[in-house]
Amino acid sequence: MSLTEMLSPAAVLTTLRPTSKKHLLELLAAQAALLCGLDERLVFDALLQRERLGSTGIGNGIAIPHGKFASLDKLVGVFAKLEKPVDFEALDNQPVDLVFVLLAPEGAGADHLKGLSRIARVLRDPLVTTQLRAARDSDVVHALLTRPPAASIAA
Repeated sequence: MSLTEMLSPAAVLTTLRPTSKKHLLELLAAQAALLCGLDERLVFDALLQRERLGSTGIGNGIAIPHGKFASLDKLVGVFAKLEKPVDFEALDNQPVDLVFVLLAPEGAGADHLKGLSRIARVLRDPLVTTQLRAARDSDVVHALLTRPPAASIAA
């Protein structure tokens, strides 16, 4: 599952200024709902419910909130680069400034897990996160997130 398939250019936000984790989830739910035709409150409630199970802040300023929805037929992502980090109750207790929301169909099982894995793999690359944090333009951020993984070089 490539990020190109789940992340449209319109799903990249580079100027968000949330005041809290809850406010951030509200802003992301609004954008996600707009992109995939779901009810904004339904998206927010699902993301909030998942956060109640445990923070999706994975460390190093990164969070991957996610939820499943019966009316979706494909994976949908929304990425946000925050102007100022917010407390996300992350595993390392560091504030979050890079957030990738993943919405999945109710029965997506393995695809949902593959999508989360792909997102985590891209965002755990220090070179990628440094470039994302330096980027100012949403098209540049989209290109960084959706470029093909570097091919391994045979010795």
